[in-house]
Amino acid sequence: MDVALNWSTIPATAMSNLTPTPREADGSGAMFDRIARRYDRMNRVISLGTDKRWRKRLVNALSLAPGMRVLDVATGTADVALAIASSTDNTAVAGIDPSHEMLAVGREKVQNAQMTERIQLVAGDAQALPFEDHHFDACAISFGIRNVPDRLIGLQEMVRVTRPGGTVAVLELGVPKGHWFSPFARLHMRYVMPQIGAIVAGRKEYRYLQQSIDGFPTPEDFSQLMVHAGLESVEATPLTFGAAWLFVGRRPTHNPNPDSGAQS
Repeated sequence: MDVALNWSTIPATAMSNLTPTPREADGSGAMFDRIARRYDRMNRVISLGTDKRWRKRLVNALSLAPGMRVLDVATGTADVALAIASSTDNTAVAGIDPSHEMLAVGREKVQNAQMTERIQLVAGDAQALPFEDHHFDACAISFGIRNVPDRLIGLQEMVRVTRPGGTVAVLELGVPKGHWFSPFARLHMRYVMPQIGAIVAGRKEYRYLQQSIDGFPTPEDFSQLMVHAGLESVEATPLTFGAAWLFVGRRPTHNPNPDSGAQS
């Protein structure tokens, strides 16, 4: 039996601010608006299909139970939201993204999957989530934290809306290291992927992918950032020899460290 997502606890003032001002910078909602219709195909091509397996690992890491409420930040075309809703009975999923065109594609996919009663997609900013504290049982972001201008604030917001004891999971691209094929993998990640992305997407926006991957913190540093945001028991797991990383943390059941931005 499907369960509708309850939006009654979202403040009216927050709902009035769901639509952010478009940003033209690389990685912005406006950039993804221009490639939304080609985004899914591009991901399959440049990752050689491994992105589906990576997302499955992300969903499994959330340790979901029937009836939970889950937030998918930077939901894009709703791949993760659909995977979450399909994984567990009666799970209600909210997806938020700054790109209206990506959300339009996502809503079509949700409708085709007959999941409209369990998945709600809205436009919004990861740095100012329009949800009350402790609203969700778990929170996830897939290939989106690189595009958040202030990653710490984005993580703090995810912690804030997650209930004490709930899971926050981050899936992000990385640069393989420490293996004999690492130089070839780095060549693919830094040069081949952006080129293929530009061809498949029909735009050059995805050339920024190389810089954003290179500029992303090391797994150790990002894990520390998650701790600083208010999470505990943070674990970082390399996927496909480090081509992607899965970061999983838990919101403490007690008051967080005063240095973190999470609210109790």
